[in-house]
Amino acid sequence: MTHTTPDHATRKAGGAVVPVLAFAGIVVAVMQTLLVPVIKDLPQLLGTAPSNATWVLTSTLLSGAVATPIMGRLGDLYGKRRMLILSLSVMVVGALVSAVTSQLLLMIVGRTLQGFAMGAIPLGIGLMRDMLPRERLASAMALMSSSIGVGGGLALPAAALVAQHTDWHALFYGAAGLGVLAIGLTLLAVPESPARAKGSFDHPGAAGLSAGLVLLLLPITKGSDWGWSSGTTLGLFGAALAVLLLWGVYELRIPAPLVDLRTTARREVLLTNLASIMVGVSFYVVSLVLPQLLQLPTATGYGLGQSMVVAGLCVAPLGLTMMFTAPVYARLSARYGPRTTLIIGLLVIAAGYAGGLGLMHAAWQTIITSMVLGAGIGLAYSSLPA
Repeated sequence: MTHTTPDHATRKAGGAVVPVLAFAGIVVAVMQTLLVPVIKDLPQLLGTAPSNATWVLTSTLLSGAVATPIMGRLGDLYGKRRMLILSLSVMVVGALVSAVTSQLLLMIVGRTLQGFAMGAIPLGIGLMRDMLPRERLASAMALMSSSIGVGGGLALPAAALVAQHTDWHALFYGAAGLGVLAIGLTLLAVPESPARAKGSFDHPGAAGLSAGLVLLLLPITKGSDWGWSSGTTLGLFGAALAVLLLWGVYELRIPAPLVDLRTTARREVLLTNLASIMVGVSFYVVSLVLPQLLQLPTATGYGLGQSMVVAGLCVAPLGLTMMFTAPVYARLSARYGPRTTLIIGLLVIAAGYAGGLGLMHAAWQTIITSMVLGAGIGLAYSSLPA
């Protein structure tokens, strides 16, 4: 990635750039958490078995994992704003496909296209790096990173309200509308970054990484359905290992790789990436598990028997707390540095999950858990780009 920051680009970046890019991040998060309130009803809604219905969620994660590095590299080569608009456009098309169908296969196609929007977050951070002066950069990147939680937290109750009172397809029309708005605002407020990387796009590298990630994430997401020791699960893990090893050897040998593995292997970069995976997992677990726990009937012995909307409202503080920790992060980071802030965030996450062990017996207790986890995840997410 090139980090030339021409003065004219810095001057051109108006006050609206940061809020518009953060809004794009919120739209991406809304798209991801859109279906959480209706997870348990998906098999009925699509007229299929529960193990098939989970593909509607898995497909988005898979395409997001593949799209993020590819869109980042394309943005470096051909313009980050251009690629941001492209990834949001693919998401809008995907949302419209999902909006008009109740067929499993078409729904999976739509959700796969929606996953492409995940590339918008690194592209937004890249645009900020190219355009903003140093003193504004830390707080802007913190806001962009925490937008994932804000969008997710606010989308849960909103999506639950829509799903409970109208046809669930309206969720996708809403996501498409937000996507179109984000594209319009980006065209109006965000200038293209003049920074360009040298070299060409690494097609074999993109194909290899895509294949490796799909082979790895498939058994991780479907292992509980197939059985962790089944031939399919173990075979896919083995194939993933082989493909990713071959891909790594290839990437190290070419002059302009999709992913610069030598940089990635540096201790600071490697540990930051591992930390970001842990923070990501802790965010997904709470945003997927809490709404389901709240909605499951009390007869299960652990469900809280709440409505879809109440479940959404109980998890909403997760996103709101993340939003409020972005400015706190900027102050903490200026005083103690991003590393300390990341450690504090991870400790707060640990405390949130530990407290959650005893705070799962009433709806109000889950709100406390959401707020503590939101504060920790917000601090951690905000410090990672720095």
